[in-house]
Amino acid sequence: MSKRPSISFAKFAPVESGTAVLLAAAEGKFAAEAESVVGPALLSRIIDVSEFKGKIAAGFSTIAPAGTELERLVLVGCGDPAKLKGDDWLKIGGAALSKIGVAKHVTVLLALPDAQISAENAADFALGMLLRSYTFDKYKTKRGKDNGEEKEDKSPARITIQVADAGAAKKAYVSAEAVAEGVILARDLVNEPANILGPVEFAERVEELKKLDVKVEILTEKDMKKLGMGSLLGVAQGSARPARLAIMEWHGGKGKDKPIAFVGKGVTFDSGGVSIKPAAGMDEMKGDMGGAAAVTGLMHALASRKAKVNVVGIIGIVENMINGDAQRPGDIVTSMSGQTIEVLNTDAEGRLVLADALYYCNERFNPKFMVNLATLTGAIMVALGVYRAGLFSNDDTLAEQLFDAGQSTGEKLWRMPLGEEYDKLIDTKNADMKNIGGRHGGAIIAAQFLKRFVGETPWAHLDVAGTAMGAPATEYSQSWASGFGVRLLDRLIRDHFEG
Repeated sequence: MSKRPSISFAKFAPVESGTAVLLAAAEGKFAAEAESVVGPALLSRIIDVSEFKGKIAAGFSTIAPAGTELERLVLVGCGDPAKLKGDDWLKIGGAALSKIGVAKHVTVLLALPDAQISAENAADFALGMLLRSYTFDKYKTKRGKDNGEEKEDKSPARITIQVADAGAAKKAYVSAEAVAEGVILARDLVNEPANILGPVEFAERVEELKKLDVKVEILTEKDMKKLGMGSLLGVAQGSARPARLAIMEWHGGKGKDKPIAFVGKGVTFDSGGVSIKPAAGMDEMKGDMGGAAAVTGLMHALASRKAKVNVVGIIGIVENMINGDAQRPGDIVTSMSGQTIEVLNTDAEGRLVLADALYYCNERFNPKFMVNLATLTGAIMVALGVYRAGLFSNDDTLAEQLFDAGQSTGEKLWRMPLGEEYDKLIDTKNADMKNIGGRHGGAIIAAQFLKRFVGETPWAHLDVAGTAMGAPATEYSQSWASGFGVRLLDRLIRDHFEG
């Protein structure tokens, strides 16, 4: 698994050994602190020879010049410091880590010419380093050889980040590290193969949050049957692995404050059921629980940093498989809300899971608002590609807050429409609704379906099918599973809902 670097903060001081990382502004300009390491003349020569221009997240590594005790010198571009925004500092931190190689002792001089680097910037830089260090290799038995024998170097890099206000940076990093742990947990859950992580095993992972003082309750199939969750249980009935509903509560706010709620789709493997998926790419359906993973990671992050807010996280965990008991196209199920659903396609199963989870959440907790996350439709990727998640909402204020949080974190969203004309597409003569609505507008139709289970509560649906798994690599995410949603929702809470 990941060799997470050990990160600490210190005031500026001479760098006399190990690897030095220097930040460069546009056109290869350096702060005085960086120039003191090897001298401005030598830095200028390195820039000229390497043609390094200081573009944001560009990196250059070289053996340290003669006359110093340093081992290597790493230059990382920051572009125009006045234009840094969003997740730029994470990108710079991730790029820096990618250039240190096997170095064990690293000093970063976090300084730029004519620019103030805040404690939050320093924490984001460190967060980018942590997230870039993530790998998922727990099932690889051969990680390197020495003289023909297996050998693994288990010692992580020790990184000291020199910054103007080391004390403030260290304090800010405490929260950043908690968020990193949440993202890493979400990535781990999505990356796990389905034979290892089924609904029961996922629920067991959730129960580990009790160590962080998260209140956890797990509902079994028997419990859900008593509650009338026919929509969720219908998806699970073809699998030998029983369904679970996990309820997580973090009480960090005032006792009288209504909670905010996050609901996740947790299909640990989606074969498509009787409406079976094509064989090509079906292995990736182990990640069809990316929404539930994000909710779990978020709850871990909030509890770790002792967020001053009351939050509920609910995830419906099922496996969609095929046996003699599997749900058939044309079956009609009754949801917990009492509404009946004609299941015309068993591969449109995520909305069936969320229908009961959303209704249960709303009825039991009466939250201020609900946000659900789900790898719900391929249609959202047709509309938006893999660089933004789809945002659907019945509340303009909540939608705007989520959009802004996406811009701040780099986990970007784009708002999609809802409307009565789309709602009519899921009407059917055989039940209250059907679970599909035709070829066009598939992501919107799925959202309209979910809207029928949230009542008047402010609500948003995030379709993360293109961003939670198999998303493009970035400077701080090289993993198949990105952990998308954890940083986004943590930012939403920080900016608007903490006391």
